[in-house]
Amino acid sequence: MNELILASSSIYRAELLRRLCLPFNTIDPAIDETPVANESPKDLVSRLSLSKAEVVSQRHPQAVVIGSDQVCALGNEVCGKPLTPEWAVEQLQSFSNKCITFFTGLCVLTPSGDVFQYIDETIVEFRKLSVEEIRRYVELEEPLDCAGAFKVEALGIGLFKSVKSNDPTALMGLPLIRLAEALRQNGFQIP
Repeated sequence: MNELILASSSIYRAELLRRLCLPFNTIDPAIDETPVANESPKDLVSRLSLSKAEVVSQRHPQAVVIGSDQVCALGNEVCGKPLTPEWAVEQLQSFSNKCITFFTGLCVLTPSGDVFQYIDETIVEFRKLSVEEIRRYVELEEPLDCAGAFKVEALGIGLFKSVKSNDPTALMGLPLIRLAEALRQNGFQIP
């Protein structure tokens, strides 16, 4: 069986991939993630997930390489990782009583040149949030390295009215249902 490589430095993606009980390595693709002028959030995530996989695949041509990226969008505006508590509070305030979309891109490249691409769209509807609730959440969870300033797998779930998705793991950063399908098609044994 070919080596499996996750082209990512994300601890969250690596944690998700471990659920499939397959041995894998991680390599940071270190690509420029700057959006291109007039690039939609969906096109951005598609381009970045493919670019990440291609960069690592060029260095490891005999491996099956997984690239993934995620973009949080309020309308057509990309909302990045907050990085500071103040920015996290500001982001969450802007989401209060609104819907945002998470585009999670997946790309699997094989040694034979096969390319599997998928983009998951998850709609998150926030409940009306008070500034006090937001500040308390940011202080408790410290979601500064998460697009959208929350962690759905933890306390962040309490911020929502609803989540609509075809794959609940996509919102955490890696759509495992589609990934498992692509890996099974390439000879990996996944229950």
